[in-house]
Parts: sequence; structure tokens; C-alpha cells
Amino acid sequence: MNIKLLKQEAPCRWRMEKYGPMRVDGLFFGNKDIILELDETTVSQVRDVASLPGVVGPVCAMPDAHSGYGFPIGGVGAFDEKHGVISAGGVGFDISCGVRTLTTGLKKQDLITCDAKLADLIFQRIPSGAGVGGDIILEGDQLDEMLIGGASWAVGQGFGKPEDLGRIEKHGRSLLADPSKVPPKAKQRMRKQMGSLGSGNHYLEVQYIEEIYDADKAAAFDIEVDDVVVSIHCGSRGLGHQIAKEYLPMMAEKALEFGIILPHKDIACAPISSELGQDYLGAMGAGINCALANRQVIAHLVRECFAEILPQADLKLLYDVSHNTCQREIYKVNGKNKKLWVHRKGATRALGPNHPELPREFKKHGQPVIIGGSMGTASYILAGTKQAAEISFSSCCHGAGRVMSRSKARKSFKGNKIQKELSRSGITIRSGSIRGIAEEAPLAYKCVDMIIESTQLAGIAEKVARLRPILCIKG
Repeated sequence: MNIKLLKQEAPCRWRMEKYGPMRVDGLFFGNKDIILELDETTVSQVRDVASLPGVVGPVCAMPDAHSGYGFPIGGVGAFDEKHGVISAGGVGFDISCGVRTLTTGLKKQDLITCDAKLADLIFQRIPSGAGVGGDIILEGDQLDEMLIGGASWAVGQGFGKPEDLGRIEKHGRSLLADPSKVPPKAKQRMRKQMGSLGSGNHYLEVQYIEEIYDADKAAAFDIEVDDVVVSIHCGSRGLGHQIAKEYLPMMAEKALEFGIILPHKDIACAPISSELGQDYLGAMGAGINCALANRQVIAHLVRECFAEILPQADLKLLYDVSHNTCQREIYKVNGKNKKLWVHRKGATRALGPNHPELPREFKKHGQPVIIGGSMGTASYILAGTKQAAEISFSSCCHGAGRVMSRSKARKSFKGNKIQKELSRSGITIRSGSIRGIAEEAPLAYKCVDMIIESTQLAGIAEKVARLRPILCIKG
């Protein structure tokens, strides 16, 4: 990375002033080491997003940013509602991929004699792996009802508790959803996948709280040192992937008709106000609801597993937040409130204290932000900050961020060896794919501790707790 392009304006905040076709500045987050390691494709993708019609600056790249399809992963781009665009690549192929964390009322020592048994049961009950489905089959109107209702639909079907909904972003349901805009093939792919993890970097981890950084926020989030929690990272499965796969070429084909000169075909987009833009929003909203329903069903299955082995457990939802979405939100632009469509691709919403969307118990402290690490390393619970609304459109990082492609990771690491090394360090792994374990090796990712430290120093989220895995279920 040519650091001369960037000017440091605050700790872990670097500005790339607009030039050439850029309409707004780019803003990069991270310490100097992170910035120096940025690849040129990630930087050029920030430039491309900053060149699109109706963009409202700055376009942000989080500390875990790396190159993606059109938009960088770890990227945030906000667009004016009247003149801006919506991009399927700016949301990503796994629509509404996100993380939910549940507290359990247990301590680390409660799992000493039963962690392997619990891992076996969860791995048996919750399907994982590429294309793998489960026992829940949704057809026709049933599937459409899920796409409209999201987590609310799942609770209505008996998967979970009504009180869960207040701890989910948007109360567990996107009002944008229009199942009629979802391609038939996407619906077909989702027919048997409800309640499944998928593959890739998706996981289910039983963790414990290793360290508390902010006692007041931790108390509000009801977590203490050595508490056992469960984190679920997954999204909209084949449905979300198929939506992106079909809408991206449609957007690319119509770009010139809309008067849009694309810097790269992968960044295909459509005016938000256009018929195609509205169709995509309806399909994306359905994808969001699919992911929220999926995590809700998985959480219910996890509760059942704990009830069999550790009946004293009481699994309560701490929070559920997505990191692949586009949401309509209000921010101050030139001193005036403005309605913007905020793309977050591999970036997590991080609302600050007193935001009207937050549950009462979190108002004083900000939104819980759940950040997953790489397999075998730490995860974090953060809290959103007020200044994030001014700096990054209330957004922060979403994980560790890859530094190695999956193919290179497969050549560099042996899945069996990784599994044994993690076992020796006290982490139980269950996966149907040794190849998948190699692809997700911890050294294929950036250092999550450095990512989190940069996020805090930049002022866009604050550390609350550090989590360590006890057992991990992978696809």
C-alpha cells in the first residue's frame, strides 16, 4: 500500500482525499501496520465506491478490510435516497450474514466434563456444510411467510421466545421484504436449508468470557468473567447467494441505460428509485429475514441441546446484528438530517448511546456489537459509540479479516494438524470438512486483537469483553 495517498487525521484514522472520478473522500481505519498491509485492490475498490452517483462521504474501510466482489469486504458506503444507487455487490452474496450471542447462566467450569458430549450433540442436531439442509422443509406460502416475517415468523412457529425479538436488529424483521422479487431458484435453494449453518467462515462457538474491559457496560449486557456464552455466525444460505448472483448481471446490463459509468462491472448498481433498484431492495429484505429466521431457529436448537446435557442452563439472547446489509438510516449531512441508504459489507452496525432503536436496557451504554475472530482465536463484544455516527455512519469492523485466500490456506495448512493443535490448546472442533478447517486456519486471518484495538482507538466502538472458544462447530 502506498501510504502517501493517505493522510492520518486521528489515531487509526487515515483519509484519502478525493481525486479523479471520486465524488467523496475515502476513510481507512487501522494502525500503521494494518494500513501498510492493505492491498491495492482494496484501495481501488474504495475509490470505485466513492465514484458512484449519489454517494455521501466518506466511503469507509474498516480495520479488517480486504478485497471483495466490487465493494471491499469491511466497506461502508452511504447513498442519498433521491440520487443514489443500490448495489448487490455492496451487500454481498451472503445477505444479512451476522452474529448472535446468547448468555447461558453457566460458568466455564460447568463444561469441564461435558464439552465433548455437548459438541457432539450440537454437531448432530444443527446441520452444517456446503449445501447441507435439515429437517425443516418450507414450500410455497410457508416459505414466503418466513421471508416476510423473519425472526418473528420463527418465534411464531415455536422457535424461541417473544422476548428474543427486542434483542435483534430491527426487531428481527425487515419491512423491505417482498418475496415476489426473490428469484424462483433462490427459493428452491432455501427449501431445506432453514436452521443450518452452511460452510466457509460460518460457525457456532461455545465460548467463555476471558476478560472484561468495561464493568458498567458488561453489567448492562449481563456478562461476567468466566461466563459461558454461545455465538452463532451464519446468514441467508443459498437464498441470499442466488439473489446476488441473479441481480448483479441485471444491474450491470442496465447500467448504461441508467446513465451510470461503472468503474468495474463487479460494482454493478441501479438507482435506488428505479424499478430494478426497488426490486432488489424487496429481494434483499427477504434475504435479511431469511438470515434472521435462520439464526433464530439455530438458537432454538442450541437451547434444546443445552437442556439435554446442562438442564440448569438458561440461554438468553444478548444481541443479534448483521454485517452484510443495506439499511435506510438518518444521518446529519452538512448540518441537516438526511435519509441515506447505508451499505455495510463485512461491517457491523454500531449504534451509540441513546439511539431510538436500542432496547431500554442498552440506551445508556450503546448497542452490543458482536465481533467474531478466526477459528481458535478470541472474539469480542463491543459497544457502539455516539461519535461513530459522525465518523463511520455508525459502523465498525466485523471480524479478523482474511489475509490469505482459501486456496492458499489449503496449500499452507493441514486440516487434521490444525484440529489437533486446537485440541491441545483446549478447543474442541467438530466439522464435516477437514478441507474447511484448513481454509479457516487462524493464520489465514489478520490478528483480531489488533483489529479491535484499532477500532477502539478510532472511536467507532469500545471494548466490553474478550471471549475465548471452548468448542467450535464448523461446516
